[in-house]
Amino acid sequence: MVRFSLSRQTIDSSLPVLARAKGYYWHALHRPKVLDACGGAGVACIGHGSEDVARAVLAQMKTCSYVSYAHFQMLRSGEPKGPRDGMGSKGSTFVWTGQPQRVNVIARWESYHGTTLGSLSASGHVVRRGPFEPMLAPTFHKIPACNPYRQRLTDECDADFVARKAAELEAEFERLGPDTVAAVILEPVVGAALGCAPSVPGYLQAVKAVCEKHGALLIFDEVIRSRWQQESVVPDLQTIAKGFTGGYQPASALLVGAKIVEVMERGGRTFTRGQTYQNHPVVAATALKVQEIIQGGDLLANVRVQGQLLEKLLRAKLGGHPNVGDIRGRGLFWGVEFVEDEAAKQPFDPSMQVAQRVHRAAVRDFQVLVYHGQGCAGGCKGDHIMIMPAYDISSRLVVDIVQRVASAVDDVFGTKC
Repeated sequence: MVRFSLSRQTIDSSLPVLARAKGYYWHALHRPKVLDACGGAGVACIGHGSEDVARAVLAQMKTCSYVSYAHFQMLRSGEPKGPRDGMGSKGSTFVWTGQPQRVNVIARWESYHGTTLGSLSASGHVVRRGPFEPMLAPTFHKIPACNPYRQRLTDECDADFVARKAAELEAEFERLGPDTVAAVILEPVVGAALGCAPSVPGYLQAVKAVCEKHGALLIFDEVIRSRWQQESVVPDLQTIAKGFTGGYQPASALLVGAKIVEVMERGGRTFTRGQTYQNHPVVAATALKVQEIIQGGDLLANVRVQGQLLEKLLRAKLGGHPNVGDIRGRGLFWGVEFVEDEAAKQPFDPSMQVAQRVHRAAVRDFQVLVYHGQGCAGGCKGDHIMIMPAYDISSRLVVDIVQRVASAVDDVFGTKC
């Protein structure tokens, strides 16, 4: 048994002691069970305690628990279709093609790509970057995020908004020198930094067009949730992680598009590899089983159905709340942004920790776990919660989740819609 944090703080002796997690619930000692409405940190996409995954993990451990990536080739069930994949791979297409001057990467503010020095350099989350700012790489540059709630001008349609966003990206290419830019990296649906903010229709196409115009790569960061194909935009590189193994093992992968694969094959190139636990067989077996469950159970169809219900209920329950500024998302990936003044979109003072208070009330009084964050209004300001239930969630539980979350919001703000 371990103590687990429901407030993203360091270990606290007052925290509940986690006894087990099963299905869609956390079970703590001497406390009511907690309905998991966010997969922890957007991870547990098929719920907790799957016997099928446990059997697959055990079987792989009995067959081969570890092998060095450099000594053997792993047995694969068929050739990959579409983008090639590699677990933990990295490389430089532009060095291979004689363009070593392409060292700059364009990212966005209010983004989050991880906590290593490299990924923090790409990230635009001001608070998380702060302690490491002097150590971050100067070759990562930022443009504004795609946040229609806070950036769209009065009476500005999607097409005009997208054109303005594309112009911002084009201006950054010109400022840096187009032939010095290696890539643009973005989250198609921004998770922790913006609270489930999806791209405006046409935006990804516009970004792809600018990248292709200047010969730069387009990278999609899909670590927190697998992407819904949008506008037929295929990136050159795509990172995946959390939903890859559903939390049953720590894993990440890099999907490599045809453009890069062709360069590699033409020049006989390979990615530089050297991580001790890269291509770990137990992790690979876990990922395979989780993906078999998702595909075999047609869970993405359920995501579409339950996602529509989740959106409908959130808007019905919270859409008229005076302290709810925006409800946004896609599929089973939804965020609620809180504001002090709805008309002015005025965020709360960060010291009030509004999102954390909603999160704590939800767990303590209504036994539902949501993910909370700050910074969605820029800098340190802006409070939001995220609702990210498992892909196989039922309509009954979606109704239950929204009722509990709405009750927690009413409790914190002392109002009822």
